Amino acid sequence: MVEHILPERQLRELQKAMLDFMQTQGYEESAQVFARETNNEGFAADPKDRHHNLLAKKWTSVIRLQRKIMELESKISKMQADIDSGAIVRRGNKGATEWLPRPPAKTKLAQHRSPITCVRFHPQYTVLATASEDMTVKIWDSESGDFERTLKGHTKAVQDMVFDGKGAVLVTCSADLTLRVWDVANEYKCVRTLHGHDHCVSAVRFLGADKIVSASRDKTIRIWELATGYCVRTLTGHAEWVRCVDVSADARLLCTASNDQSVRVWDPASGECKADMRGHDNVVEVAKFAPVNAYACLRRLAGLPPAPTERPAAAAANGSSNDDVSVAASGASS
Repeated sequence: MVEHILPERQLRELQKAMLDFMQTQGYEESAQVFARETNNEGFAADPKDRHHNLLAKKWTSVIRLQRKIMELESKISKMQADIDSGAIVRRGNKGATEWLPRPPAKTKLAQHRSPITCVRFHPQYTVLATASEDMTVKIWDSESGDFERTLKGHTKAVQDMVFDGKGAVLVTCSADLTLRVWDVANEYKCVRTLHGHDHCVSAVRFLGADKIVSASRDKTIRIWELATGYCVRTLTGHAEWVRCVDVSADARLLCTASNDQSVRVWDPASGECKADMRGHDNVVEVAKFAPVNAYACLRRLAGLPPAPTERPAAAAANGSSNDDVSVAASGASS
């Protein structure tokens, strides 16, 4: 018995891609033998089928990746030589703005029929997900720009989405009051729909590896078990639409932004509001915990002395419709 190095599903995909290649190239006799030996009799190449030209596309990607690997190996060798010699690599006389991305765009992706609401990169693979008001999520190859598939199921605009840390699951939320869980490895099959919010679901994040947190126009924040889809806690306190939610690096705190012009910090384990930060004169659209490696810069901006150690979630930034951005310590009320 032949031992396959590929999982069964990937093996079947490869076989169909090979059959498509042989049939489109005119190798009919070889294709018939191969189809019979792989139990794929009846397969017919179809330009609309996702296996069409897949082998050629993957082969092109492999060549491109090999070229990039060689370029990266060359750069690494040069950097290692600089390190060994004690040289310091400098940016030269370029200004900071010259290092920012600028036109022309490398790739233009066009498939959605309505405004795009969210873009997320897969944490491990060259996969890009885009969400839209057209009620769909599109999956793309972020390296080539090739369109791969459409995720359908929501009945109103998809507002936000997030991959888990390993990229095995994609969670989306929508104005249709639901969240959906998609199994990335199983061709993005929707494996669960979460019901519970009474209004548009605005934002979603992972809370550790086994929980999801969502924010809604119903003025609540809900925490869900990923495995069961059960809502295990509801946080209340905001007086208006909760626009945004973010999770600290250690998953011990949440911060939320609301139309009530406030930013709140929560303990998800107890549901207690740890801080209620105010000062904006308009809707607060977004709130984010600052990464720990940004704290030294934030302390210099605030005129504070360096700290011997830094804890996660010590600072949060938030932006408002009144064009203001505020940075605040998240451990105390203001």
